[in-house]
Amino acid sequence: MTKIPARDRLIVALDLADVTAAERAVRTLGDSVAFYKIGYELGFVGGLTLAEKLAGEGKQIFLDFKLHDIGNTVARGVASLARIGATFLTVHAYPQTMRAAVEGRGDADVKLLAVTALTSYDDADAAEAGYGLAIRDLVRLRAEQARTIGLDGIVCSAAETSLVRDAAGPSLAIVTPGIRPAGSAAGDQKRTLTPAEAISAGVDYLVVGRPIMAAKDPKAAADSIVAEIETAL
Repeated sequence: MTKIPARDRLIVALDLADVTAAERAVRTLGDSVAFYKIGYELGFVGGLTLAEKLAGEGKQIFLDFKLHDIGNTVARGVASLARIGATFLTVHAYPQTMRAAVEGRGDADVKLLAVTALTSYDDADAAEAGYGLAIRDLVRLRAEQARTIGLDGIVCSAAETSLVRDAAGPSLAIVTPGIRPAGSAAGDQKRTLTPAEAISAGVDYLVVGRPIMAAKDPKAAADSIVAEIETAL
């Protein structure tokens, strides 16, 4: 994989209720952040328009929509979202869904990421949902399938990086949410690491939301994480 600058490895989650708040956050963070994630909360209230605008201004965008539906619907959804100019787009790591996403992407530049198991899930959650596999086994299976089908990367817990790398190979990007700097509250995440631990484990991109957005000085918080990434590299 091409060497990734430390600042490009930090993806800040714009998990905000409206575009005005998101635009204010982007202005506050300035050149400290080059990569933003837009998910359901913001995406459904104008976030796609903002994503296209930010992409046009040179920012990298991660559309975290975790698509999963019948194949035709996924393919057409991916084809539509590919026009925005985003760098990453997530789909759930079900084989039929991943195959449809690859078909819908066509020749577009957007990279497809497979969501293996949400970082808010543990073995008890998987069992309650009816899965017969432990989380680590489920993650490994889905990473192997994603590699075979032709996705570009994997979304997983940083704690599962080594098994994902082993299953998916060296060329797929590993993107990890639930990163918590030392001293931060875990919140609703159950499988977390610090930025330095994640980089040392082999993660390529770190998704950070609340530890930056809720900080007294978000820009300083982002710069601190980038510095920690640089040191770990």
